[in-house]
Amino acid sequence: MIQSMTGYGKAVCELKDKNITIEIKSLNSKQMDINTRIPGIYKDKDVEIRSTISKTLQRGKVDMFLYVENLGNDTSTVINPNIFENYKKQIQEISKTCNVPVPEDLFSTILRLPDALKTEIEEIDDEEWNTILAALQEALKQMIAFRIQEGKSLEEHLIEKIENIRSLHKEVPQYEKERIERVRARITDNLNDLKSSMEFDPNRFEQEMIYYIEKLDISEEKVRLENHLNYFIETLNLKESSGKKLGFISQEIGREINTLGSKANHHDIQKLVVQMKDELEQIKEQVLNVL
Repeated sequence: MIQSMTGYGKAVCELKDKNITIEIKSLNSKQMDINTRIPGIYKDKDVEIRSTISKTLQRGKVDMFLYVENLGNDTSTVINPNIFENYKKQIQEISKTCNVPVPEDLFSTILRLPDALKTEIEEIDDEEWNTILAALQEALKQMIAFRIQEGKSLEEHLIEKIENIRSLHKEVPQYEKERIERVRARITDNLNDLKSSMEFDPNRFEQEMIYYIEKLDISEEKVRLENHLNYFIETLNLKESSGKKLGFISQEIGREINTLGSKANHHDIQKLVVQMKDELEQIKEQVLNVL
């Protein structure tokens, strides 16, 4: 069963004086890339948060947001009275010295100046942090459920595309008899021209013919392509999602399709090859989003 790297999870927990909301979003990425946006009070827990996310989600570009809604009357941000009074005196003195009016809204002006407001550092007790961790786990649980649901849609799409390639592949044999006849006729005509124009070494000619026929033979490519298609489906059905492995198999499928096209020497087979390539490109695009 495969999982998508696209997902979303959200959880809310209530503490005695505030509500905590955690949101997690993820997109596809080759590696684990975590970006956290959390209030300063929880900054020392950033490493633990990242570790928890990384162990659970494994891969993807992940954005994690932690919002705090204060419910009580207490606030960690307070006015610094000494700094406020000092700013007030300085502004009034400069106003007299430079003969400029004092700002009408002096209070708001001072509050915007550096250090006029100070934030008292709060300590997080174990109970609060355990509650937040539980909310984080719930958000991750929702994220996994979302990824699994998206993975089912991805799996259906990938199977459809693989079966399309298989169907196109099965159309190749109907043109092989005509293809072989054309090649035989071309070789025979060239041989007759050669006989009439010059002498040649029969042994050397036989060696060249064997080499030429081997270059045109597509039997191995057809067998390998069918095996790769089966292996792709087998990998989709594994218990663990493996987007990288599916990507490698897609490359092998593409290699056999390209070789089939280069050896074909038949316009109808070439058309089938182009259609197979189109289906494979869609597979490669979707595989990038598989965990």
